[in-house]
Amino acid sequence: MEEPDPITATPETQPNWFDKLVHTKPGELKPALWAASYFFSIMAAYFILRPIRDEAAVAGGIRNLPWMFTATMIAMLIVNPAFAALVARLSRQRFVSLAYRFFVVNLLIFFALFKGLPEAHQIWVGRAFYIWASVFNLFVVSVFWGFMADAFTSEQGKRLFGFIGVGGTLGTIVGSTITASLVQAVGSAALLLVSAVFLEVAVLLVRRLSSLFRERAAAGGAAPAEAAIGGGVLDGIKHVLASPYLLGIGLYMLLYTIGSTFLYFQQAYVVEAAYQDRAARTALFARIDLAVNTLTIVAQLFLTGRLMQRLGIAAMLAIVPAISVIGFAGLGLWPTVAMLVGFQVLRRAGNFAVARPSREVLYTVVSREDKFKAKSFNDTFVYRLGDQIGAWTDKAVGALGYGMGGLALLAAPLAALWLVVGVWLGRRQAQMAKA
Repeated sequence: MEEPDPITATPETQPNWFDKLVHTKPGELKPALWAASYFFSIMAAYFILRPIRDEAAVAGGIRNLPWMFTATMIAMLIVNPAFAALVARLSRQRFVSLAYRFFVVNLLIFFALFKGLPEAHQIWVGRAFYIWASVFNLFVVSVFWGFMADAFTSEQGKRLFGFIGVGGTLGTIVGSTITASLVQAVGSAALLLVSAVFLEVAVLLVRRLSSLFRERAAAGGAAPAEAAIGGGVLDGIKHVLASPYLLGIGLYMLLYTIGSTFLYFQQAYVVEAAYQDRAARTALFARIDLAVNTLTIVAQLFLTGRLMQRLGIAAMLAIVPAISVIGFAGLGLWPTVAMLVGFQVLRRAGNFAVARPSREVLYTVVSREDKFKAKSFNDTFVYRLGDQIGAWTDKAVGALGYGMGGLALLAAPLAALWLVVGVWLGRRQAQMAKA
């Protein structure tokens, strides 16, 4: 196990009121703020693109979505070895920056295709963009959290990852607002350039963070963790399959995404039955998003770090699965809009504010290689595999005639298994952190 060098206090850093508010120790606030800004930039970049991606899916035909899911999963398998090759040969700052610059170039290419190709070809450009964006969103976030797990210790992650997550939540709000406000005036293609600007800002923030971590490591008498990681291009996949701990993290991710896909389809069924007006449906989804974002920011800012230290990782990883067991059982018995909204808000906010930061702390106790290679495989391919299983299971349950209630009651025991896996992972992380 390789523990990252801690961000240590220097003589000029003294606690202030904001340190106390977000539960940081002296010397940690500056890197935490820069990290939150970095997360803000990549999430704003993605949420500018997300509505464009979703519209491309509709234009390409809803019936084709399962096949685009499959194409996305295949793309994940192709991208992971390529990224692992960068990790093996370049320093952390260089491979993170190069990966983001690669996506910037992709955005410029898509801009040219959307603007230059005739209308008859736009549907295929849209389908390609959907697959690309579905790879992009998971990959850039996985790289971000790999960076965080490599830069902060396990103890620091428990206190700081919730606060750092606030930056991402604000980024989702800003990105969505930019698209909603400008798309009719400037068009979808132009917004790709705005997203590229946010990604370029992220590259600059990566450089600033790397410089800051080098300064802190030097002040503490330690060597900065910037050397190339090495290893083979398939080591991430091999390590996941060989390690019960990494495999457990993958299973935790898989069960989460299967449940999310189940809930996505249940939401469609409930809302379709309750509302005939498309504007009313849109308004409901907007209210859900507003409630989720509000609850998430409050929890990330004031509760996540404190609860993680007080309850421990095992309990934190069990909270959202426990909510899911109750929520899926409730939807199976009472498939109402009120039940759906309450469950969606608690589950999504709980994931952003509780489950996600806790899951990222799991990677603080593994090797540097696994923080990027194995994590990338779990966060991208395994995530999309869960989408596939959830989508095709919904079709199978419907074909058997069980409908929404059957899907909900199938999801409840899977959520219970998810809970058990989370508790085991949390306890194993605590043992590894002490080793």
